[in-house]
Amino acid sequence: MPSDDDISAEERLIARHFGPLATAPGAFGLHDDAAVVTPPPGCDLVLTTDGVIAGVHFFPDDPPGDVARKVLRMNLSDLAAKGARPVGFLMSIALPPGIGESWIAAFAEGLGEDAVHYGCPLLGGDTDHTPVSLSISITAFGAVPHGAMVRRSTAKVGDSVVVTGSIGDAALGVLLHKDAALAKNWRLSDGERDHLLRRYLLPQPRNALAAAVLKYASAAMDVSDGLAGDLKKLCRASGVGAEIDVARVPLSDAARAALSAEASLIETILTGGDDYELVLTLPPEKFAAFRAEAENAGVAATEIGRVTSGQGARFLKDGNALAFAQPSYSHF
Repeated sequence: MPSDDDISAEERLIARHFGPLATAPGAFGLHDDAAVVTPPPGCDLVLTTDGVIAGVHFFPDDPPGDVARKVLRMNLSDLAAKGARPVGFLMSIALPPGIGESWIAAFAEGLGEDAVHYGCPLLGGDTDHTPVSLSISITAFGAVPHGAMVRRSTAKVGDSVVVTGSIGDAALGVLLHKDAALAKNWRLSDGERDHLLRRYLLPQPRNALAAAVLKYASAAMDVSDGLAGDLKKLCRASGVGAEIDVARVPLSDAARAALSAEASLIETILTGGDDYELVLTLPPEKFAAFRAEAENAGVAATEIGRVTSGQGARFLKDGNALAFAQPSYSHF
């Protein structure tokens, strides 16, 4: 057995905090350089990756457990949109000076709880030191029946456009985090304020709907960069257009309260991003069945428009197309 002197501080950190999360047989307890993943019989592996950087995707004072949950759930949301069930994930984390043992322990605790809840164990990764901002990147793996992954390029003219949950809460939550006085300006109750802040902090990926997406959707993607921009991406990939009735876009009570106080927030709601809901297209006759399965899973599903011929997604309010200064969140 190696002595403690033979084990580096990095190895001790990994063994203490991340080793217990590597429960899959192919992870080898994080004692190897690589992991082995065997897809279920008759299935394809679905791969997705996403990451976060302090000060860009989350606030530096966000609770470490919620930071961990957020970055894992961002990737789980992508798997849900593809109709895939989670298999496992890899994680790379770069820790700046000042991140202590207690922060890492809380981060690992939150990550482990979600890994168990969503059936998505840690398979491996990398741990580094960085002189700049904290960053975390996750690559998640899912499984779908062979050839059945739901793509964004297969929407059909005449399909219904459907979204899950509610739109705009997280983007409004970011504004509230930056300026707490907005809660008073928007005439929010304490509960409504807390709802918006929580929706920014902790996405709710719709993995419970993955099987229904696989069964009914002609095309789908998750809403991470704003409904307007992401639907535009889906339309572009599919070579179609879409017309959306803004009045039918589902909003929480908190978002409605904010919008009634400040009508210009409609652009933030539709373009701000961080929703991690699903936008999908399906034949109109299948919507009722999809909605019923979604409701059984405790998730609302709302039909908001139609796929059309042409190009682009038009958001119509009182018959007029809205023009957005920036239709999608972008890093560049």
